[in-house]
Order: sequence, then structure tokens, then C-alpha cells
Amino acid sequence: MAAFEVPEPGPDHTSSRGGQPALRRVMGTRLLLLFVIGNILGTGIYALTGRVAGAVGGALWVPFLIAFLVAFLTAFSYAELVSRYPRAAGAALYAHRAFRRPFLTFMVAFAVMCSGITSAASAARAVSGDYLQQFVSVPWLLVAVGFLVVLALVNFRGVVESLTANVVLTVVELTGLLVVVGIGVGAVVRGVGEPARLLEFNAEQGPLLAVTSATALAFFALVGFEDSVNLAEEAKDPARVFPRGLFWGLGITGLVYLAVALTTSLLVPTDVLAGSTGPLLEVVRAGAPAFPLIVFSAIAICAVTNSALMNMLMASRLLYGMARERIIPGRFGLVHPRRRTPWVAIAVTTAVAVVLVSTVDIALLGGTTSLMLLLVFAVVNLAVLVLRREPVAHRHFRAPAVLPVLGAATSLYLASPLTGRPLEEYVVAAVLLAVGVGLWALNAYVLGRPARSGGPADGSREAAHPERGPE
Repeated sequence: MAAFEVPEPGPDHTSSRGGQPALRRVMGTRLLLLFVIGNILGTGIYALTGRVAGAVGGALWVPFLIAFLVAFLTAFSYAELVSRYPRAAGAALYAHRAFRRPFLTFMVAFAVMCSGITSAASAARAVSGDYLQQFVSVPWLLVAVGFLVVLALVNFRGVVESLTANVVLTVVELTGLLVVVGIGVGAVVRGVGEPARLLEFNAEQGPLLAVTSATALAFFALVGFEDSVNLAEEAKDPARVFPRGLFWGLGITGLVYLAVALTTSLLVPTDVLAGSTGPLLEVVRAGAPAFPLIVFSAIAICAVTNSALMNMLMASRLLYGMARERIIPGRFGLVHPRRRTPWVAIAVTTAVAVVLVSTVDIALLGGTTSLMLLLVFAVVNLAVLVLRREPVAHRHFRAPAVLPVLGAATSLYLASPLTGRPLEEYVVAAVLLAVGVGLWALNAYVLGRPARSGGPADGSREAAHPERGPE
């Protein structure tokens, strides 16, 4: 059983470097809990449920249950690592400390950052789908780009404003899902629905392949909890707050997902779900015809907005964290003197999201994002086992040793072709990672010139040892 140990006072990891102000510590357990819930709930469950149903058949709840269990295994590893090293760089920092391979560090960070940006771009595209069509017909590209710009402005105002928006939107999106569950309960009481559909599997693939391929899709709906570690420098007490927030947040969202999956499959035929970009609208339409669809569409748009906001918040903080760790040029870590937010990182991640949403098939990138995150999760689980040999100066959460092993194995399996993933996802992932390799080579060339001429550019001990924190 995991044991949580109260941390002793340790170094303040948010002291400024290079004259840059520290990030403001504002997050407690409740804010983190709402962040985790809000970042998991959203685009996945509101827009991806139909795709999962199309892959598995009527037994929609099975892949969500398996995905939840796999995510929970990895959450234990994140809880241990963030309480050991409460820094903003997250998975990249853990890979760096465990394996001491700068190239691996960069590629992990690049994959995680791309996943956040791509997820936000997917949300921006989803806003212009069936849910928005209940209100008005507007060119989707205009809506998507404007959506991302608004998110950037909220992010720039500060983490307090972003998290306040997260609180409000999380309550709204959770209310929407509870409405769906309530509709399902009412339908069961009235004898509406097809209970036999809950045990039907895709006949074309067979139960095993249907479940594994659908789980690979459903996993995308459950990722998001790992984004919270990139806010470690803005938490009041990371070693105490993060394990609690991660486990409670993931547990609550997992139960909600299962209830929604059961309700959805019970009330709506699989072929109808598979063909809809607003699958939960179909649930409301089938189970509660009198419920105003425009109201539920508004709730769904709020949910997708919240998911995108949290993803862009994570991506910008990750970029900032990499700059602080000297993995990328320090200019990416510039903090606005008045707003105390990483404004350069916000601008760069927003620009990338705009390019993606304007030029790339977001549905394909959604599956590719899941693939890259599963590979990152495998690295994180292995890093836990390696870093247990490295003592830290304060007490921290410790996961049972078997859980990181299981987490790595299940993550690798879900990322493998054995799950029936389409070849296109591997092609897109290879292209994206190739871009990362190119950026790494460019970064090494630019930053390597000062080092060859006589040491680190700033002559500091810290620059020579990027894995060390401020002393």
C-alpha cells in the first residue's frame, strides 16, 4: 500500500533565475482537484465517445474502465515524482534526472508539449462542430482561431484568472455529465433503452481486438491528470497537495466516465453514436426529448473550452520549465514583470496551435497524441524505479514498486500495433518526432557554440549542470 509521508521543509524551487521573477504560489488541494477534474473531463468525453463506440460496439463502458485502470497506475508514478521534484518541467525533468540523456529529455518534453497543444487544437476544432451548430453557422476556421486567441489572453492574465475560469467551467461541464447520467437513470426507471447492448462487441473485429483498439481511443479521454505536475511551482505545498489531488481527481472522473458510458450505450444505437460529432447530444435527444438541446450544447462548449484552456496552460508552463532547466534557450522562459506569467511561452504555444488547427486533420492527431503520451507514460514509470536510488532531502510519497512496472507494461501495450491502431497514427507520430529531432539539432548547435569556447554562456555553475536546482 502506498504511504504518504509529510514532507520536511525543502528548498524553494521557485526562486528566480537570471533576474526573472518566480511564479506565484496560489494552488491548494481544492484548486488542484478542480484542475485535474476539469482537465480530464471535456473534449474527450463530449466529443470522442462516438469514436470509441464505433470501435468497441455497445460495450462502451469496457474500454473506459480499462483506460481508467491504466491511467491510475501511471498516476502513482507521477505522484511520487512530483513530490520528490516539485518543478514545472514534469515528465521531461523526471526523464532528465533518471537517464541523464539530454536528447531523451528534450524528446519527452517535446512529445508532452505537442500533446497539450494538439489536444487544445482538437478542442478548438470541436467547438465548431455539432454543438455550435445548435446556435449559429460560422466558418469553422474563424471560430477555431478566435477561440485559441481568447484562451491565450486568459492564460496571459495569470494562473489565478485561468484557474478561476477552470473552477467555473469545471462545475458547468460536470453538471452537463450529471445531466446525462440523470437522463440515463430516468430512462431506466421508465423502461427505456436496450440493456443487452451493454454486452455487445464489434462483430467485425472480435471482442479482444475491439476492446484493445477502443481502449487506445478511450485513453485519450482520460489523459490530462499529468498536466497538473507542470503547475508544481505554483502550488503552496506540492509534496502534500499533488498526490491527493491526482488520486481524488482521477477517481472522480473515472466514475463519471463509466456512468456516462453506460448511459450512452443504453440509450443510443452504436451506429448513431459513431456518426455524430456531438454524441452526448444524441443521449439527451433520445432520453429526454423535452430537454432543450441548445442548453446542453452550451454546456458542451464550456466543457471543451475548459479542456483547451487547461491544455494550453500546461503547454506554456512546460515550455517555461524547459527554458528554466536550460533544455531550450532561456528566452522561452521570460516572465512578464507585472502579470508574472510566461508570456513568450504562451505566445509560442498559441501560434503552434493555430497552425495545427488550420492545416492538420485534428481527428488523426488526436489518436497520435494518445500514442505519444502512452510512450511518455512508459518513460515516467521507468524513471520512478531508477530515481529511487537517488536520495532527496525531504520526505515524499512513495508508490508500491509493482505499480510502476505494471504502468510501463500497459502503456507500451496500448501504444503498440497489437491494439489495432491505424498505421497513419504512427506515420504522423514519426513526422512530429522528426521535427523534434530537427529542433534538438538546431538547439544543440546554437547553445553549443558558447560552451566550446570556454564553458557555459553565463559562466554559472547552474548552467553547467542543468539538472541541479537553485542552491
